[in-house]
Amino acid sequence: MADNKQASAEVAEATEASEGAGSAASKQAEVEADSEGTIGAEFGDEVLEAEPAEAGDEKDKSSDAYHAKVTAKAGTTAGLVTGLVKELRPKQWVKNVLVLAVPFAAGEILDPAVLLDAVIAFVVFSMAASGIYFVNDAIDVEADRQHPTKRNRPIAAGLIPVPIAYAVCALLLGGSLVISGLTSMQLLAVMALYIAVQLGYCFGLKHQPVIDLCIVASGFLLRAIAGGAAANLVITQWFYLIVAFGSLFMVAGKRYAEVKLAAETGAKIRKSLKAYSPSYLRFVWAIAAAITIMTYALWAYDIREFEMSRWGLISIVPMVIAILRYAVDIDKGVAGEPEEVVLKDKVLMVLGLVLAGCLFLAFYL
Repeated sequence: MADNKQASAEVAEATEASEGAGSAASKQAEVEADSEGTIGAEFGDEVLEAEPAEAGDEKDKSSDAYHAKVTAKAGTTAGLVTGLVKELRPKQWVKNVLVLAVPFAAGEILDPAVLLDAVIAFVVFSMAASGIYFVNDAIDVEADRQHPTKRNRPIAAGLIPVPIAYAVCALLLGGSLVISGLTSMQLLAVMALYIAVQLGYCFGLKHQPVIDLCIVASGFLLRAIAGGAAANLVITQWFYLIVAFGSLFMVAGKRYAEVKLAAETGAKIRKSLKAYSPSYLRFVWAIAAAITIMTYALWAYDIREFEMSRWGLISIVPMVIAILRYAVDIDKGVAGEPEEVVLKDKVLMVLGLVLAGCLFLAFYL
């Protein structure tokens, strides 16, 4: 009997150890999966640093073998073209779809002229954002070369010479401003402000606690403003407050996930993040969530008054549920890029569709 109990205890201990190892492996996988640095960064800066893998593992981005594979193309035309395309980071352009928010909320998205202006705003924001990626990586090139995964970035890996990186940056930023000016002076003002703020981020503000949160959140707000500025649309201030505090909610949530994951795995984090505690970031995203819900409710009542539709009020229900659902992901410490969180959560996707449907019925029927 005693032997059986001892055997059972050993099995239980082995099971717990296995589960603990699995949990640790899962956490480590999250760190490795974020080696491109999408958590909490406007420019895709790496923030979490995974433990280096075996030197001969070509699939691991922190390995010497993978780095050798990347740098093998340095100095070649094919390597330059590949590097330029990668440095543009087209995957990040999905954020710029936010320029459609104001035309949609103004009930003008079906107007061809307004839609064309919104598309132009999308293009100039994509150009500006990509230009900032070039200058950010050119500034940090020496530091990136000392990092296990950042060294594989096109500029750090030698695929794009630094002078060419600055030249492409100037073309993209200059082209963005020129096209904006030809479209609308309001759009030009928004783009000039965005570029100035993001350059400040690159040249040191990203290392300043709180300031970095506000700058990243402001990028989303300026995208929404640009969509309205391009088409000269006027919309209630409640909408901009929703975007502003909703962005702060998501950015603070990403920072919270990052700090929490670093505490659990021992991963290295950027200097500015060391000033944040999980409790402080929880305080920030909780307040931002509350203000987002409050301002959305006020906007919904405006919709009922000006559009004579109850669908705006009905939309409060999926909006609040979506915020609470997203907060669950934040609280777990797994909130990365907003689009990634939504795509991985089918309930959030359904709530988003219901919310969009309610607003469509409010503005277009």
